[in-house]
Amino acid sequence: MKILVIQQKMIGDVLTSSVLFEALRERYPKAQLDYLINSHTMPVVENNPFIDEFILFTPETEKSKKELWNLAQSISKRDYNVIIDVYSKLSSNLITALSGAKTKISYYKYYSSFIYTHNIKRDKQTNETCGLAIVNRLQLLEPLNIHIQSAKPKIYLTSEESETSKQFLISNGINLEKALIMISVLGSGTNKTYPFDYMSQVIDQIIATTNGQILFNYIPKQEAEAKAIFNLCKPETQTHIYMNLFGKSLREFLALTAHCHALIGNEGGAVNMAKALNIKTFTIFSTWIDKDTWNIFEEKNINESVHLKDYKPKLYSGKTEKDVKPQAMELYQEFTPNLFESKLDRFLKTINR
Repeated sequence: MKILVIQQKMIGDVLTSSVLFEALRERYPKAQLDYLINSHTMPVVENNPFIDEFILFTPETEKSKKELWNLAQSISKRDYNVIIDVYSKLSSNLITALSGAKTKISYYKYYSSFIYTHNIKRDKQTNETCGLAIVNRLQLLEPLNIHIQSAKPKIYLTSEESETSKQFLISNGINLEKALIMISVLGSGTNKTYPFDYMSQVIDQIIATTNGQILFNYIPKQEAEAKAIFNLCKPETQTHIYMNLFGKSLREFLALTAHCHALIGNEGGAVNMAKALNIKTFTIFSTWIDKDTWNIFEEKNINESVHLKDYKPKLYSGKTEKDVKPQAMELYQEFTPNLFESKLDRFLKTINR
């Protein structure tokens, strides 16, 4: 038995879809289980013991029809029995169509349903704490007679990575006995980033409540934006922020986050990674993102989240995510920190040391 799972694009998607492999391994202990992902997302699934091989979708493949065709042809020669296409877009449609697999599973879309032997319709709501993003992925296993209700993504760090990051923090003045909080200061785009002046107020509240230590999650090219948020914080708050302590790679970020007591900030891959590391999270959702889909493992004092819709539902009455997206920045101005100040305060008191 040879099975290929396809999940291209974002880090959070790749991590979330990795839950399929543990269930597949239990059902087919001797199967070859491979994962087709974008090359830049590899760090979040590295060392996963349930995945045999990674097939990487490179930037060159994304830009070139010829390279995509070559990739599809190479996959067809691997003779997979089953394709599970979680991505379900044009490139994965092509790869699946040419694969020669007897069983081809994906989400239902009227224009591509002819390619697949099983077309799964997504649920629109769930009572499972794991959230719709995971529930809908697990449904893709049902044609294989695998029926599970919940699963949690996991990130596998080596003992060497954990120890190296620990010593890095200590050598740079971090007291691991004191509250250490990672701030996801920037989203993946402007319309997924909490306004800088509001974020600085959130960080001020974190320090006022915990008297802890703050790390910023950003990459070097985002330094100017991260610095802008730092400059908006109160002078007292700034003394608690270690601006120059950040992971130079995604694996380094993961190892640093594993030593934190919480991750707080913009919804996105960083939040999903923290949850997979069993780190507490407090998530600020973008004003246009569907919280019901991506709010996974919500639990009081463990993984909490806020969305403008929670406080001002009338702004969303009768509107879809597509309707709201163009208004994201305007809606952000309505999403003032005072709306969730008490909720954040209660959460912070659970991590204060």
